[in-house]
Amino acid sequence: MDTSQPISASLLANVPTTPLNLYSPLRNGSEFNLLNWQYKHSGATSNIAVNDLVNTVILDPDFSVDNFRGGFTIENAQARLDKGLREAEDATPFTPHDGWIKTSVKIRVPKEGVKHKSEEDAPEFEVPNVFYRPLLNVVMAAFQSPSAANYHYIPHKLFCRPNARQHPEHRRPPSASPRKDIRMYTDYYNSDAMLEEDAAMRAQPRQPGDPPDLAEYALAALCIWSDSTHLTQFGSASAWPIYAYVCNESKYIRGRPTSFSAQHLAYVPSLPDSFQDWYRAIYGVAATAAVLTFCKRELMQAVWKLLLSPEFIRAYEIGIVLTCGDAIMRRLFLRLLTYSADYPEKMLLTCLRYFANCPCPRCLIIKQRIGEMGTLNDFHRRSKLREDNVDVQWRIRSARKWIFEGGIPLTSVFIKRVLDDQSLTPTRSAFSLALAHTGFNFYSMFVPDLLHEFELGVWKSTLTHLIRILYAAGGDRVQEFNRRYIFVNFYLFTLC
Repeated sequence: MDTSQPISASLLANVPTTPLNLYSPLRNGSEFNLLNWQYKHSGATSNIAVNDLVNTVILDPDFSVDNFRGGFTIENAQARLDKGLREAEDATPFTPHDGWIKTSVKIRVPKEGVKHKSEEDAPEFEVPNVFYRPLLNVVMAAFQSPSAANYHYIPHKLFCRPNARQHPEHRRPPSASPRKDIRMYTDYYNSDAMLEEDAAMRAQPRQPGDPPDLAEYALAALCIWSDSTHLTQFGSASAWPIYAYVCNESKYIRGRPTSFSAQHLAYVPSLPDSFQDWYRAIYGVAATAAVLTFCKRELMQAVWKLLLSPEFIRAYEIGIVLTCGDAIMRRLFLRLLTYSADYPEKMLLTCLRYFANCPCPRCLIIKQRIGEMGTLNDFHRRSKLREDNVDVQWRIRSARKWIFEGGIPLTSVFIKRVLDDQSLTPTRSAFSLALAHTGFNFYSMFVPDLLHEFELGVWKSTLTHLIRILYAAGGDRVQEFNRRYIFVNFYLFTLC
């Protein structure tokens, strides 16, 4: 990517200057109107068809006799139209002009009872049609855009002084003990997580190659989302986008659809239907459910390995010098603050077993203790957080060695003894492979998803159950519930 000029200028430089043909693939409006009339009145010679020919083709302002000179035939016009339709079907919205790269990823596939010299010698299955944008390029484009002039580059704490804006009649008397300031959490850039990352970054020694006009060091913080989406009410069409927002930008701007703040990073493909044929050709039998689950986990991590490129890792470690949208040169250190996804996808990304012995992606509380939520014992158990430490990495590495080199099945009791007490799977996270050496604990990045896990999960189920109880009780209890709900003040807890 050319970073010598603002992103807006580089985009304008690539805008085509040739006149746009609105009737493409046909040559002009005369051809378009003629073929349009032909398809509307195929095989018709009635008076209605002739009147329509005169009114919609011959009398149209775009109609010109000169457009039909030089050997026009309806067959050639139809051929141009058919060719344009075929090209449209093969076209994709993920164009290189917008930074998209089309590639494929490869995953190693094991089989029970088959031993390999090493994991690298196991057969590879190639998954095609992976579309992604290099994560570093996306960050550079965002911070060079004009909207970056409104970014918050230095995180801070925000406080509310309760008496500051109150009407004089409601203020406390001067003799009363002063109230403490209230800490406010309104956005990423006044959160403890970003303040801690900023302090750790500033504790490092400055880079020796900094330009003389470099103004400051700053964080380029990202919050990431992904969600597998069913696109049609009937059928199986789906998409699995990964997208990111810049945490330095205000949530009031990020939340506007017209701000286009969401940065699409990649689309995760599904395991192709051809996988079973390939597996049968290699091993002579169909893949088991355990193998399919293993490959789906490997596929997700393979896509993230593309995004967490060596260039991104280097920018994470030592930063990248960039002239931002406010015309100030900074060294930006990339940081991944949060990753939000629904629970099944979160377990897939953290390489954990779904709702197993330790169902939480952030802590090691066991499933049998979930019923004690809210108690003092639960508070102490939650303090034991997951860590991407040497022990976890050894467990996963050992399990993979047994699977590929020893031919042990994925469901083996030996694998379970090593992995099950923490609900691990024999898949190493791409975040761990890329950033573990920097001290980054990727488990802490996965935050609760209020939409999927609470509003559409716990709260929806609870509310549905309460309404069923009211229906069972009979009478006008449901109507009374609706009457009371109208009076709920949604801004009750608004401060200041």
